[in-house]
Amino acid sequence: MSRRAVNRTLLAVVGLLLLAGGVLVLLGGLDVYRHLGVTPPPHWPFTSPDQPVLSTASRTRWKDETWFWPVAIAVPALVVIGGLWWLFSQLRRGGPAGVDLPSPAAPGRPHFALHVRSRAVEDAIETETVALPEVDRVTVRVTGAARRPEVHTVLRLTPGADTAALVDAYRTGPVEHARHSLGLATLPAELRLRMARPRKNRTKTPRVH
Repeated sequence: MSRRAVNRTLLAVVGLLLLAGGVLVLLGGLDVYRHLGVTPPPHWPFTSPDQPVLSTASRTRWKDETWFWPVAIAVPALVVIGGLWWLFSQLRRGGPAGVDLPSPAAPGRPHFALHVRSRAVEDAIETETVALPEVDRVTVRVTGAARRPEVHTVLRLTPGADTAALVDAYRTGPVEHARHSLGLATLPAELRLRMARPRKNRTKTPRVH
């Protein structure tokens, strides 16, 4: 699963949990159950405005146990540390947000900068690379500086693929086309090859009636 998919899944799960908790608190705080004449199930949380988030029994149930306070401190600390680590990992860029295209000013015209998003370059190279023969999966990342980008590609090949021909097709195809489209003199590229595991064919023994 890609980093973007993991981020979206994590944000969706956290968002749903926060939304569910907020709805429960809102229903209890506004005393919606009593106004609607609805009786919540037993042990349902936040059923009235006077109900605390944690009851006295819940707060004091395990306080005499030796493991309670270490766990009560460690779990929130791990949650905070994990959240900060995830936040910093999102703020830290593994490459440029975009690629600056060379655009020398024409005589009598002002100079202006052209900028292409790195994700657009990655998508273009991935689309062309995955169409090459014997390519099962491809992941492309643009790193380096905005004016000196580099391409890092990971290919998963089908079993028995001709790696030499594929490397040549990748170099003269997707990479060269990207370099030409961006107007760059050079576009350094790193290619890593992985071989997909062969799928086992299961044969069914015919039944004789």
